[in-house]
Amino acid sequence: MKILLVDLETEWRGGQNQALLLLKGLRARGHAVALVAAAGAALQQRAGAAGISVHAARGPVLRARAAALLARLTREQTYDIVHVNEPHALTAAWLARTHRRVPLLVSRRVGYPISQNYFARLRWAAADRIVAISKWSAERVVRSGIPESKVAIVYEGMAIPARPTDEQRAKARAKWNIAGEAPLLGCVGVLSPDKGQEWLIRGLAELRKKFPAAKLLLAGDGPCRVRLQKLAQEVGVGDAVTFAGFVADVESVYAALDVFLLPSFFEALSNALMSAMAYAIPSIAFNLGGPT
Repeated sequence: MKILLVDLETEWRGGQNQALLLLKGLRARGHAVALVAAAGAALQQRAGAAGISVHAARGPVLRARAAALLARLTREQTYDIVHVNEPHALTAAWLARTHRRVPLLVSRRVGYPISQNYFARLRWAAADRIVAISKWSAERVVRSGIPESKVAIVYEGMAIPARPTDEQRAKARAKWNIAGEAPLLGCVGVLSPDKGQEWLIRGLAELRKKFPAAKLLLAGDGPCRVRLQKLAQEVGVGDAVTFAGFVADVESVYAALDVFLLPSFFEALSNALMSAMAYAIPSIAFNLGGPT
């Protein structure tokens, strides 16, 4: 099969990691794959480095530029499937009328209800199939009015890495200034209100009453960073919380951790949680959403 995947996100998040895994997996199975991505985006760079054919969409009005690129590609070449990986990509594919020339597959990896406005309904109606990443996510799609017959569930996977050696673990902990065997808790994710890192900081303040050496590593950046840093100071754990920002070599986070925490109240599945489990790190999450 000849498959064109479209993802216009500029940041590297779980969805983009899954897109790259999918492209590599399809190629390994003998399919011809190509990617439409935003010029300069992390996904474009990593896919290109992996030897995958990449068509870069450039310009200030990214979705319109991507739509023009998709229209040209699907007219000039014959694809068996166009797979859009996130909402901006769906908008571009719909504007390009891709669904009138090629079967359109749409990934749904969040739990938010689909918007009920007229144009949103038109975009989702263009999909031949909507692939939800968990049962919970699929249920939310159906509750939004999408026919159940158009929805499929495909749980995302994760490459199982080699267990870190003692030397790799010591190096990772040194990178984050963790002395000796001090208990290190951690979370990987965008610092946004729905991710719940506030509760980890408050919980650490209580935990350190019994385990004063315990520390918390938050890998990721986002709009709540300043507020969370202020909160850490207010509850007396400012020196025990490391705000790592975006970490390109996220393996150095997992290698250092003793416990992984997922405080999100609204998670469709969580690549970060699956990664922690793949590293065999004891993990704790709320019994909510997709992880249930």
